[in-house]
Amino acid sequence: MVGELVAAGVALASAGTVYLMAAARVVKQYERGVVLRLGRLTSQVRGPGFTMIIPAVDRMRKVNMQIVTMPVPAQEGITRDNVTVRVDAVVYFKVVDAADAVVRVEDYRFAVSQMAQTSLRSIIGKSELDDLLSNREKLNQGLELMMDSPAIGWGVSVDRVEIKDVSLPETMKRSMARQAEATRDRRARVINADAELQASRKLAEAAAAMSDQPAALQLRLLQTVVAVAAEKNSTLVLPFPVELLRFLERSGLQAQAQTEQVEAETERVRAQRPVPRDAAPSPAPVENGQVSDALPALEDLPEAEKLT
Repeated sequence: MVGELVAAGVALASAGTVYLMAAARVVKQYERGVVLRLGRLTSQVRGPGFTMIIPAVDRMRKVNMQIVTMPVPAQEGITRDNVTVRVDAVVYFKVVDAADAVVRVEDYRFAVSQMAQTSLRSIIGKSELDDLLSNREKLNQGLELMMDSPAIGWGVSVDRVEIKDVSLPETMKRSMARQAEATRDRRARVINADAELQASRKLAEAAAAMSDQPAALQLRLLQTVVAVAAEKNSTLVLPFPVELLRFLERSGLQAQAQTEQVEAETERVRAQRPVPRDAAPSPAPVENGQVSDALPALEDLPEAEKLT
């Protein structure tokens, strides 16, 4: 009798242990347990910790409530300005209602992935290439709105969507490189022209200031000489103003004209002066250190009369 009671107690303890092991569940902190009793959803979602279910009657599914990072495969599409591109993205989402994530959609991860791919293709077709390259914040917000509206009915909230990379064809890359080079060349030319304009204005102001003070030009010339000499060159290049050469030329012409005028006035005065009759004959002109042939030679003179 005692043996039978002991055997029954052991059997009961074994059955209780098996039942406890079959009914015991542990839900982690970042999980929630959704219990389906005979295929019907119970109203209570099990929180983290130790919980019990009815074996063979209840079936519990654990749902991860963490933020999930899901890469979106690269999608190839044609932009609004007819450029073929490949765009990939990444989606950050989390489950906010564990019961809806289990009941309303078969596999919420797969559903979010497919929705992200279709939304990305739609955004590519509605956007231009410049928007995909430089205005990604606006496109990210558009993707988030497109995905968040249907996902909220699945108990999923889309936290953020980011476009990772935009791949372009090689021909388009070369065209964009040429465009960027031409733009930089244009900027350089405009800056250079602006600098030349400002320099010409400053030079005009300096020339106007130097024209009021002629000594300023000489001082500037001396400063240039000092600057050139500071380089320790064997050859000194001295710039000479053309205006100074013209001034010297005009001065020489004026001096020559004055000299010719004085000589002409002197000749005119001599021509007008009367010559006296008893004036002594003028000495013979000397040309090149020799007496001119204008006077008669001694042999040609008549012999003097002998005095008695």
